[in-house]
Amino acid sequence: MGMTDPIADMLTRIRNANRVRYKSVDILLSRINLNIAKVLKKSGYISGYDVKKDARGYQVLRISLKYYDAKKTVMTDIQRVSKPGRRVYVKSDMIPKVLNGYGTVILSTSKGIMTDQEARDSKVGGEILCNVW
Repeated sequence: MGMTDPIADMLTRIRNANRVRYKSVDILLSRINLNIAKVLKKSGYISGYDVKKDARGYQVLRISLKYYDAKKTVMTDIQRVSKPGRRVYVKSDMIPKVLNGYGTVILSTSKGIMTDQEARDSKVGGEILCNVW
């Protein structure tokens, strides 16, 4: 049986691995998961990502998590906003701010997946995928 929401699966794996201080987490590879990982890397929430093959031969996306020290995480939380049952779309002038600008909104726009600040600068709206802080 196929997965109905691979983005939510990715975010849940990252959130769980971050809470128990894993160095890296493996996620099934898809184009949208890879683009979200690129945005997280560019925003500074993860230290890197790489495409590997697992034991069964499937391609997986290995995300290296980032920590300040042994007790302090860079990413406090990551939440899915738009879901398969309820899509959330916004115009460029209505993009919300997370924690008064301390967090990041990741959007899927017509120009690709980008952060809220890039979408405001490009004056494009889109579907809100997740909030990260």
